[in-house]
Amino acid sequence: MKNEKNLNSNDIKQYIIFDLEEEEYAISIEEIESINRIQSITRVPKSPYYINGVINVRGDIIPVMSLRKKLDFYEDVFTNSTRIIIIKKQDASIAIIVDKVKEVIGLDSKNIESFQETNSKMGADFIKGVGKINNRIVTIINIGKLIENIEDELCNVMR
Repeated sequence: MKNEKNLNSNDIKQYIIFDLEEEEYAISIEEIESINRIQSITRVPKSPYYINGVINVRGDIIPVMSLRKKLDFYEDVFTNSTRIIIIKKQDASIAIIVDKVKEVIGLDSKNIESFQETNSKMGADFIKGVGKINNRIVTIINIGKLIENIEDELCNVMR
């Protein structure tokens, strides 16, 4: 019975693991609408420096954020592994560009530590926690914080 409870535990959540600048990051699968290959991005004049433009996904126009630029990493480098992850938050969607999507993992909450100090290049505001998977450490992104003001900034540009 004990094993049955552990298998059905609500403490295990699914995460998409992806690479950005040779480090591993994760986003809760609940926040992801789809993962797509890189496609043509239409520039939007006067948009914030980290917005590459917009894409058309099944008739919806979605802003595309360069996660590298937003986090003050190097410029985007598009390869065959580059992916666009569409994030759905309430009624809005945003796409983020990542270097490579690696895998889906189940992570128990007891294997996630809140962020205090890490070697990650990412600012602490965007980190939800640090997950331990075997001998790996994965930085879990707080999507809400990451995209907090983007909608307002884009509405100002589109006016």
